[in-house]
Amino acid sequence: MNADKNSADSLAALASVIESRLPARGGNPDASYVARLLHKGPDTFLKKIGEEATEVVMAAKDADHGGDKSKIVYEVADLWFHTMIALAHYGLTPADVVAELDRRAGTSGIEEKALRKVQARESAPGGVVS
Repeated sequence: MNADKNSADSLAALASVIESRLPARGGNPDASYVARLLHKGPDTFLKKIGEEATEVVMAAKDADHGGDKSKIVYEVADLWFHTMIALAHYGLTPADVVAELDRRAGTSGIEEKALRKVQARESAPGGVVS
């Protein structure tokens, strides 16, 4: 990676390109893979996210048995890319995800999960969660 460029810059630049491919911004599905996925709608890019997540799992399992660990990086890059398409579709950005990760920093995952259960219980009709 270029020393003058950090991860947030890279994600923001990619997000900008993806956003430029949105149908509302004139993205051409005949000329752009991203525009094609966005044009086809959420079912298409959400299915792709599921496929890429599975490929991450398979690459990690392969690495556990002597496979090339760099394949994990390759598959995670595909997963992040397709997830960024979903973010753009829903009017969100990688910065929104980073802000959520920052919000969680220093909080135990166990505490975070317990807090979500309490919040769900409080917001459920009658205060009951099934």
